[in-house]
Amino acid sequence: MAITKARKEELLAQYDELIKNSRAIFLAEYSGMNVKQMNALRDKVYEANGAFHVTKNTLFRIALEKSDKTLPDDFLAGQLATGFALAEAPSLAKALVDYAKDDEKVTLRGGFFGNEFMTAEQVEALAKLPSLDELRSQIIGLIDGPARNVASIVASGVRQVVNVIDAYAKSEEAAAEAA
Repeated sequence: MAITKARKEELLAQYDELIKNSRAIFLAEYSGMNVKQMNALRDKVYEANGAFHVTKNTLFRIALEKSDKTLPDDFLAGQLATGFALAEAPSLAKALVDYAKDDEKVTLRGGFFGNEFMTAEQVEALAKLPSLDELRSQIIGLIDGPARNVASIVASGVRQVVNVIDAYAKSEEAAAEAA
């Protein structure tokens, strides 16, 4: 069914906005999915702080070209849906890769990280990276371990000095009592 010129302009503006606000864009081919399955996929993408839209290939190509992103020839063919990473790219890639493993009706085709084109294999590699929260906790763990050791060493040094002073004070008291 043909769409009106006004609707095309509206979709193009929507695609432009999504591309502009995305840290990464992932393309997936879908076939034979019902509404329930598509909504389940959209829910997973939403949980990963992303957006998932069935895109019109020609209009999406125009929007990509406006933003200086180029795709290989014949890449936008078939039934494609697009995931837009509005926050972290690895978490959205992980959500899409996990869903594609569970449902053979979805196949990752590739995408963009910034302006760089990514193959499906690169998207899967990106999905294996830890999320930003996981990286933060790892860094805190790396910092916390040595800091705890330094604090322990300083505290043991202070304890030793206190023990020496206490022993000296007790020996002075014992000498004073004996005299």
